[in-house]
Amino acid sequence: MTAVDLLRAHARSSSAFLAYNQDTEHFQTPGINGLIAYRPAGRRHLVQLTGPCAAEVDQPALTAAFRAFAAGQGRRITAVQLLKEEAAACAELGYAVNQLGASFSIDLAQFTLRGGKLAETRNRLSQARRAGVQVAEESTMDTELALTLAAIDQEWLRAKGRAVKQLGFMVGERGGRGAAHRRLFVARAAERIVAYISFSPVYGPRPGWLYDLTRRHPAAPTGAIESIIAHAAEVFRGEGADWLHLGFTPFVQLHPEHRIPGAHNRILDGVMRRIAGRERWLYSARTQERFKTKWAPHLIEPEYLAFEHGLSLGAGYRLLRLIGAL
Repeated sequence: MTAVDLLRAHARSSSAFLAYNQDTEHFQTPGINGLIAYRPAGRRHLVQLTGPCAAEVDQPALTAAFRAFAAGQGRRITAVQLLKEEAAACAELGYAVNQLGASFSIDLAQFTLRGGKLAETRNRLSQARRAGVQVAEESTMDTELALTLAAIDQEWLRAKGRAVKQLGFMVGERGGRGAAHRRLFVARAAERIVAYISFSPVYGPRPGWLYDLTRRHPAAPTGAIESIIAHAAEVFRGEGADWLHLGFTPFVQLHPEHRIPGAHNRILDGVMRRIAGRERWLYSARTQERFKTKWAPHLIEPEYLAFEHGLSLGAGYRLLRLIGAL
């Protein structure tokens, strides 16, 4: 089975398709139809993305094989974006486990722009309409479109400032091997593209689409991004999709009731709460949380990280470097 076939058959996380990013590697072992997505981090660490992608009965064996693979290289594993049951399984193996953040999802069967919680969103959509913003899906990536989107990327990064970093391991990409599976929606104003969003497929118990990679020109009218999301939600719902996932945000919704008993590390919890207060970096946790909650998501699900053999300074440092927090 191909990696995409395995994701389609066994993925459970709404972020699982990120395993197909160009620079993410796949661990597989003979006799098991499954994979574990990971990236090396320095010489002594591997960072695993989501839980093992395999049938439930095969997950313990796949995890054991991956641990043996890491140990054979003298490396330790840090797993990120684990669902609660996956985090609990790691805790049973002796990992140190903490909540890393939360993912936000909209049930398209219940999706509406009515109600007090959506007032800010409606206001921004109205501003975009008055500015003449129009949204369309782009099915073909020709040279002109690719250059236009690349220019928006550059303007967006320039506007964010020199100090910002991207969560490159935990967000999507426009190109690479997964490009044919994603969908691209753009917003135009005065006949020029001013913003775009790439959506990735989501398999598993809540199938649909993941709001993934977003870029906006600094001069784009207010509400351009909201207009894309609202339009895409109606398109996906019309096609029969069940969910629109707004994606994972680290360092938010860190509530005591989400802790895994016996595996929680208090020092790491304090570090993550301090990181969540930083606003001068690209992936601002609080700004992202505010943006996602204003859509009144129907599901907010905690996600976790787990350190094999317990938390170490080296593992924590490599993780923060890989996801762009340092």
